[in-house]
Order: sequence, then structure tokens, then C-alpha cells
Amino acid sequence: MGFKDIVGQEKTINFLKRSIKNKRIAHAYIFEGPEGVGKFNTAIAFAKGIQCKSYHEDACNICSSCLKVNGGNHPDIKIIEPEGKSIKNKQIEEFQQDLSRKPYESNKKIYIIKDANSMTASAQNRLLKTLEEPPEYAVIILMSNNVSSFLPTIKSRCQILKFHRIGEKYIEAFLINKYKIEKDEAKVLAAFSDGIIGKAIKLKESEEFKTKREETIQVIEKILKKDPLTPFEEVEFFQKHKDHIDEILDFMLFWFRDIMIITQTRTDKFLINLDKKNTLQNHMHHIAYEKIGDIITVIEKTKNDIKANVNFQLAIEMMLLTMQEV
Repeated sequence: MGFKDIVGQEKTINFLKRSIKNKRIAHAYIFEGPEGVGKFNTAIAFAKGIQCKSYHEDACNICSSCLKVNGGNHPDIKIIEPEGKSIKNKQIEEFQQDLSRKPYESNKKIYIIKDANSMTASAQNRLLKTLEEPPEYAVIILMSNNVSSFLPTIKSRCQILKFHRIGEKYIEAFLINKYKIEKDEAKVLAAFSDGIIGKAIKLKESEEFKTKREETIQVIEKILKKDPLTPFEEVEFFQKHKDHIDEILDFMLFWFRDIMIITQTRTDKFLINLDKKNTLQNHMHHIAYEKIGDIITVIEKTKNDIKANVNFQLAIEMMLLTMQEV
């Protein structure tokens, strides 16, 4: 893992590269951003670059230090993860004891604390003592999806680097290049990734995702056939996937969005479900164009109702009945 392997975080990567090149490495950083955007990979690439014996824009990957990082056994790079649901006071105490010992074979000791926002209050207070007077060889990287969970005194002693969701085109290109998949498949995965490359990779490797998508399309097909019993029969499908209802409803939103686009433009250029173009065209003939917007509205309303804890079965039944009526 090196800087070259990080996708879509160019501003942060360039900052870290300059820090290594100019030997202006801070004692403490907070890497903030959603899970899956590349915080951990960036932390490893940064640590690797700091320790590399032949660094030039990126770690060399051939020196003894890089080889140890690749093997996960560099003595001066430590990773701390939550024990259970949180990082405990005891873990920070152990980290401080380890930090009191000088580096074994380099100029820096680097600690990457994953899910640092899960630190208990006592753990944060203990960590603060280290951040106030860190040894000159210390580099501490706190990874978090929510910087507001830290004490103000901790934030004030760290450089905060933000990691952002990235555009679908970047994710598409990454998936095509890494997995050699067709553009149609990459487009669907990118659309459902929410701008998070880690999520796109999980979806690519998930057979469950593909199955849920196919089953959702089948449900839509049944609804469009206007059988009055279908809305009540298909509620079971949504109950089965209740824990992933946002994803199921997003499948439906993207599907009807595509029907609207293909109806209006007669082109597949902007379709998300490009691999299902023939099915979309078939469904297009079952819905009046002016009604598609009503269907999209009722799906969005159902998403909001479920978030507001409206009765789940009732919300789904009403959605399916309304879809059938329009």
C-alpha cells in the first residue's frame, strides 16, 4: 500500500507527501471522514513513507523498512483498535508505556488508532496528557468518522485532515481498472457506493447485493402488472430485507429515475442500470411518463416515514398500493 493506491483524496495525499519531503511531520493528526473512504490505507501509506529508507514521492517498497510494513511487522508502527465497542483507558495506558521507549530502528514511532472516536472519556483524558507533551519521535494518527466526538483540547493539539466522498466517475474508473469489469457493472456499483470506494469494493464482492437487486427488479415487474393482490404479497420481500431497506428503496429510486430518463431522452447515455436497458424499456411502456415522478415521490416519502419510525408494514403496503394506482 502506497500513496499511489489511494483514490480520490489528492489534496490530503499531496499535503502528506510534502510533510515527509520537507521533514515537517506533526506529532498528531486526526483523519476524519466516512468509513471506507481510504483513511486507514492513507495512514499506512503515510507511516510507510515516513519510515522508508529511500523515500521519493512515495515509499520505495523494496527497502527493509517497506518490506516489514508490507509484512505487518514493523517494530515502530503500531495499530490500536477498539476492544469490543470502544478504546479503553487501559489500551491508552499500554500505548503510553510503549511510547516511552524510543524507536527500535528508525527516527519515529507511529501509532494508528482506528475508530478513535470510540475512546471512552477517561481514555481521551489520558491521551491528552501525551498530546500535550509528546516525545519528539512520536507520530499519532487518530482515525475518526466524527471529529466532534473528541474533546476540544484533543482537537486543538492535532492537525485535522478531512477525507471526502468521491465522484462516481472516479469510482467507476477505479473498478474497471482494478477488477477489469465492464463499464455497465462499474456504473451500477459506483451509483450505490455513496461516494465511498470501500463500499464499492464490498458491493463488487457481494453476491447478496446482486441477488437483492435482481429480486427488487422482479418485485417492480409484478407491481407494474397491476395485480391487486401483489402489494400485500410482496410485503414479505421488504420484511426479509428490513435491515437493508434503504438499499432496497434506493434500487427502486434509481430504477424509476432511469425509466424517466429513457422515456424523456430516448438514450441510454445517462442510465445507471445500463445493463438492464431492455427491461427498463419494457417497463417504460407500463407507466405514463407524468406518473413516474409520483412513484419517485412516494418511494422517497416511504424512506422518510421509515426513518421516522412509522409502522414498517403499513408504510411499505401504502407505497406499493400507491405505485400500482399511478
